[in-house]
Amino acid sequence: MVSNILGSLVVVLPMHIIPLVQIHGVDDLQLDGVEAPQCGEDDVVVKVQECGICGSDLAYLAMGGLTGPDSPMPLGHELWGTVSEVGRHVDHVAVGDRVVVQPMSNGNNIGNGGPEGGFSPYLLVRNAALDPGSTRKLPSQLPEAYGALVEPLSVAQHGANRVVAVAADKAVIFGAGPIGLSLLQILRFRGLEHIVVVDLSERRLAAARAMGAIAVRADDPQLQQQLMQHHGTSSFFGMPMPGSTLYFEATGVRAVFESIVALAGPGSRIGLTGVHKEAATVDLMSLLAKEVAIIPAMGYENEFDEVIAILQSGKIDPTVMVTHRFPLSDIGAAFAMARDPHSAIKVMIDCQA
Repeated sequence: MVSNILGSLVVVLPMHIIPLVQIHGVDDLQLDGVEAPQCGEDDVVVKVQECGICGSDLAYLAMGGLTGPDSPMPLGHELWGTVSEVGRHVDHVAVGDRVVVQPMSNGNNIGNGGPEGGFSPYLLVRNAALDPGSTRKLPSQLPEAYGALVEPLSVAQHGANRVVAVAADKAVIFGAGPIGLSLLQILRFRGLEHIVVVDLSERRLAAARAMGAIAVRADDPQLQQQLMQHHGTSSFFGMPMPGSTLYFEATGVRAVFESIVALAGPGSRIGLTGVHKEAATVDLMSLLAKEVAIIPAMGYENEFDEVIAILQSGKIDPTVMVTHRFPLSDIGAAFAMARDPHSAIKVMIDCQA
């Protein structure tokens, strides 16, 4: 039997029923009892150990999900676990293997509008036999705590790949949440120095500073001058501008993106990684004259393997982003904490508790 605590009510579930976190409407998050996954001949069932709360999870909850009011939306896509069951056509993993799950593989959209979500003790990965990358083994020397961080680091790696970030770049990251700090680690691995991280949260700025960044408050009236101090200057029709060559927008806030476009000097690149929900206004004449490139980066392609190799190098420790851990049975408190940028950065859920 499975026992879960919902408020003050203890619910005892039959063995074939497992808990799954789902969105039922705007700000309506529930821990439902659902049928345990049945493994098909091409599938893999993963016993989920940890799943991280992503900023997109918070956004999905705020908007009431993607699947409509009559269809609850399962959540959770940053996860690792051990293989519990494999179909007869699966030969790239075996029962007991530690794996990370690529949630978008085969169009499964795990935790992103598909029928499965990672905030559950067991997860069905459909058609894993058709794409070995859907369930990628974790090397034996990697700590288990790295597992659920492969996915957000892959988002960052994809962003860095898209803008072709190199050691000679002078980078500014707007947003010191999990993706911003993942970008910081990826850029430092690539050899970039004097990386500036901009945010309003002192908690997150302190974390960025501890990871080797130059931390600057977003409301600092001398922000432009600080960038010129750390990155030198460039000239735009005789007007001094920051010599920063690479900017990342990792907040999803329209005003932040617009301010980056205004700050960006001639020939610089802007990596757009934040998920924006409203239209932005851009001075196209200024953009044209400065020849600034805006390069969106959404999700990842082949970056899981690249990130695992980076982690194997031992040169970064992504666990510094993890500030809180909660059991699955306390998912409501976990999401409340994740919504507080002044206290939390990355919140992890123990899906076996």
